[in-house]
Amino acid sequence: MKNLLEPPTGIVNAVLDTDTYNEIDDQYALAYFLLSKEKINPLAVYAAPFSNVRAETPAEGMEKSYEEILRVLPLCGREGFPAYRGSTTYLPDEYTPVESEAARDLVKRALEHSPENPLYVLTIGAITNVASALLMVPAIRKNIVVVWLGGQAHSWPILSWAEFNMVQDIAAARVVFNSGCALVQMPCMGTVSHLTTTGPELREHMKGKSPLGNYLYEITCDKAVNEDGGGETWSRVIWDISVVAWLMGEEFVKAYTTPAPVPSYDNGYLHSADRHAMKVAFYLNRDAIFLDLFKKLRNALT
Repeated sequence: MKNLLEPPTGIVNAVLDTDTYNEIDDQYALAYFLLSKEKINPLAVYAAPFSNVRAETPAEGMEKSYEEILRVLPLCGREGFPAYRGSTTYLPDEYTPVESEAARDLVKRALEHSPENPLYVLTIGAITNVASALLMVPAIRKNIVVVWLGGQAHSWPILSWAEFNMVQDIAAARVVFNSGCALVQMPCMGTVSHLTTTGPELREHMKGKSPLGNYLYEITCDKAVNEDGGGETWSRVIWDISVVAWLMGEEFVKAYTTPAPVPSYDNGYLHSADRHAMKVAFYLNRDAIFLDLFKKLRNALT
């Protein structure tokens, strides 16, 4: 387990679980995932559920995310890449999985791996699909490393602990944190909230460089100006790329080892010293991560 909690060396097999239509940083993460061939052998992408002003129900959020995945894949030169629909609801409790194409595919791929050759599960939304797979076949926990963007930093003030990916499906988060799988957490506020970029930076590195770069530039600027109310200056958090950055090497992300807490239904964490170990990121090399991302986006095949 200890070795599985360290950034891997060499090329690893990985899948990406993403609520792609919820925001605009999932698209960056999907592109980063597919274009990092020196570190990642991408196997599949899963659509995760979400619900907010962009989708009234988890089912609608998942379906819109699936459609967005299909829009981004050709821009990355990966049309036809394996993509699967995920859960249409959040977990009803901590014992009952929500079966889906994504959960079944994750079980299948995890069973084809081993503790010596694990499957990396990069997940950047409500963690329903991953939790469902673990509930369906608990034994896969030994064969996977879950890298999740979710929850706040463990030291974040208690009144501000609520975080979108966590509160969408706290039961699912509890399943994963209790499963005993190798788990690396990318907390939002206090850690990956530093992964911001600006309009001028995106214009310099992405606009006019490729159809993929143009698409990401346009959806980011549109979101920042028309939805977030950005004025003459604005910045955008692109924090979903953090899970991919974990696979790029220890110079990109620093993390500490701690007993895994249990996410609580009041948006906090329940800590106990006798729990199994996990990793929690505390520092991201913002400039190195964005430089690596921008280089890969500029060199995109289409």
